[in-house]
Amino acid sequence: MIKKKFKNTKPQRQKKGDLINKVLEIMRTNPHEPLNYKQLAARIGLKTTPEKQLLIAALDELHLREDIIEVDKGKYKLNMRGGLVEGIIERHSNGKSYLIPDDGAAPVFIAERRLRQAMNNDRVRVFLYAKRPGSEPEGEVTEILKRAREEFVGILQVGHNYAFLRVDNKILTNDIFIPADKLKGGKNGQKAIARIVEWNPQDRNPVGEVIDVLGDTGDNNTEMHAILAEFGLPYKYPEAVERAADEIADDTTTADEIAQRIDMRNTVTFTIDPRDAKDFDDALSIKPLENGLWEVGVHIADVTHYVKTDSIIEQEAEKRATSIYLVDRTIPMLPERLSNELCSLRPNEDKLCFSVIFQIDEFGDVKNYEICRTVIRSNRRFTYEEAQLIIETEEGDFKDEILKLNELAKILRTRRFAKGAIAFERVEVRFEIDDKGKPLSVFFKEAKDSNKLIEEFMLLANRTVATHIGKPDKKGTKPKTFVYRIHDEPNPDKLRVFSDFIRKFGYKLKVTGKKSEISSSINHLLDEVQGHKEQNLIETIAIRSMAKAVYSTTNVGHYGLGFEYYTHFTSPIRRYPDMMVHRLLERYLAGGRSVNQQEYEEKCEHSSNMEQIAANAERASIKYKQVEFMADKIGMVYDGVISGITEWGIYVELNENKCEGMIPIRTLDDDYYLFDEKNYCLIGRHSHRKFQLGDDITVKIVKANLEKKQLDFKLM
Repeated sequence: MIKKKFKNTKPQRQKKGDLINKVLEIMRTNPHEPLNYKQLAARIGLKTTPEKQLLIAALDELHLREDIIEVDKGKYKLNMRGGLVEGIIERHSNGKSYLIPDDGAAPVFIAERRLRQAMNNDRVRVFLYAKRPGSEPEGEVTEILKRAREEFVGILQVGHNYAFLRVDNKILTNDIFIPADKLKGGKNGQKAIARIVEWNPQDRNPVGEVIDVLGDTGDNNTEMHAILAEFGLPYKYPEAVERAADEIADDTTTADEIAQRIDMRNTVTFTIDPRDAKDFDDALSIKPLENGLWEVGVHIADVTHYVKTDSIIEQEAEKRATSIYLVDRTIPMLPERLSNELCSLRPNEDKLCFSVIFQIDEFGDVKNYEICRTVIRSNRRFTYEEAQLIIETEEGDFKDEILKLNELAKILRTRRFAKGAIAFERVEVRFEIDDKGKPLSVFFKEAKDSNKLIEEFMLLANRTVATHIGKPDKKGTKPKTFVYRIHDEPNPDKLRVFSDFIRKFGYKLKVTGKKSEISSSINHLLDEVQGHKEQNLIETIAIRSMAKAVYSTTNVGHYGLGFEYYTHFTSPIRRYPDMMVHRLLERYLAGGRSVNQQEYEEKCEHSSNMEQIAANAERASIKYKQVEFMADKIGMVYDGVISGITEWGIYVELNENKCEGMIPIRTLDDDYYLFDEKNYCLIGRHSHRKFQLGDDITVKIVKANLEKKQLDFKLM
């Protein structure tokens, strides 16, 4: 009986050709869904090991034929390409250009003569040539669909009747021709911004006009404005926006307005900020309650009270999305009339806030909270250094309040790490700068208890707000659309590569298991490397192994912080997502309906992109100051550590000041060196001499190129 049953249910033997057809049929039905062999086996109905092995062979053949493409490890989807494909042009530092296809397939090499005037980051349509066995895909631009930029920063070369704007060749390969009457007063050698107005297919150079002269090359303001312009970021405010801000009334804390808020002006309140800060967007208050609990208020500037929906100020803030912090200045998201005056929680002034008021016990447990609008009056403005001195000496203004907040913050912090938060605390490079912007010295900024005190209560407020809106109620009602700050789990493959790399230094990392076990292992590693020469290198690569934190209406939690729900509520003066959160809170607390998710997701994507661009501009400004700082040290010798390896050179970070430069591979004339990308090293073909990430190295400073923000070193 059993034998008969087995015989009747035994599947028919599959043939590879039949499997190929079934796979293609499934993928044509689901052209955009990546599928692995297990999913395909289930859909086809394969159960035996030989059948599954045959399916793997079928997938290998389809992949080899390029009928399907691998979009992630072991996941495939249909190759939708015909002869044309769309994507983004990516120009590498070696001068080569590639199309990064929208369909996730391999990059397509585009020879210079076949770019058809396409530039870095342009969206284009490309014709694919027949692929030769063993070669990379090649193609030719047939149409430029969307220019990434129309304006370019460069140095003017002015002749008698015409001029050229010389642009970094990584951005634009051909200089822009400027007619003499389109110079806008620009002089030879000055930095300027030009707009391309014409570029005929038969012309080598585009024709443009100067739209702004930034100033003399080397001048600090000129160079900082040039960095902003290079990234498409604003370096001045539109006059109409400034006027709109100036027209806002000075005194908005009227009796009627105060009557609609919780009045906390008699509760001890203070701000703790960097010593050079001008916009104080958060304050803390604390007082003991009769029930034995502590009332702790996190008070955030009520920016949206002043900035009305769809106003010209709101539109500008949304476009900018963030304040920008260059090495010597802040470019605020909001006009200074708002950021430094009306909204800034300055001491001894009545200020309107959006607050989260907590009731916390001695063990750091939140027993109750309220999200509400308040009016406060800050008693004192502390710098981080002043607050730190009070923590260390237990003496000074409001010492009891600061010490209690510090005690609670330490409990919150310890609990956060116990639940899986990761302790990324990288040293930040800062400069002492004179009144002309020249860097005089380098110092390193480290987070101390006063910084961590503020951080913990801001994290608590952000998490509380996100949980309040995002957590489903007991009835299981779907949460309303909200703006979250999300940080996805790390990619397992990236973690494995990172684990293999640190093993060369004698460290271990757990890459499988529970989330809390992996994060605990990462924290253990970060503790282990403290004080070692490879610390900065390993911390840098650890961060690169993580997913990027972004804004989204789809909540997946924040892996790095170990929070299931998290948002940005605490900095509306400098971040547009926080303004969105304030508006949504106001709407939902009043019983309003959910907003359109797609609309807010697009706003989130824009904010995430602008945040990344602003971070890149900040790094460029630091790099410029590092090169400027080292410019008078040509010929001096420094110890450093290898911080990067590429096929064109060895990057070295100097131990003394964290400035980074490169030893060009062409200067290593003792051997022919091969680049081992997998093991992050260069190896001499004959001598087998090896240069590897993390190695100690001694170099001489040979060149400081401010225009390229580049230091050249020579191996000693």
